[in-house]
Amino acid sequence: MNKDIVITEMLHSDWDYVREIFIEGIRTGNATFRTEAPTWEEWDEDHLTNSRFVAKMNGEVVGWVALTPISSMRAFLGAVEVSIYIASNAAGMGVGSLLLEHIIDSSEQNEIWTIQAMIFPENIASINLHRKFGFETVGIRKQIGKLNGVWRDVELLERRSSKVGV
Repeated sequence: MNKDIVITEMLHSDWDYVREIFIEGIRTGNATFRTEAPTWEEWDEDHLTNSRFVAKMNGEVVGWVALTPISSMRAFLGAVEVSIYIASNAAGMGVGSLLLEHIIDSSEQNEIWTIQAMIFPENIASINLHRKFGFETVGIRKQIGKLNGVWRDVELLERRSSKVGV
């Protein structure tokens, strides 16, 4: 792992970099069902404020991670979905591992017991990253949505905390 990578809380001032990395992910066709990046206001409204981080190398944002509630029902307050994006120029440098480890620690400090990820089966690097941190496949959601007119499956992975909600 690269010791020059620093994980910090995501600030509004990081948004332009975060958005560019998100757009890069959109362009791969295997990162999200979105075809356009949201505005800061849209993104900010959807994500938990206490669990959003960026990875920086030499002061430049090279990756980000954030959590989104899976439901507004009180029973599910401790269950979230993770989004993680790494700039292509930082792939293979350990950025994803540092971010995912950080968000898991943060989630447990914030009483979150389940993190889920919905990943296109073609995104093998992301699936492997999540499995490295204890995520298990709980199913395949067949043709759950269309991307550019094509039905796509997602692999549903979950990680249950051994510290929270036990």
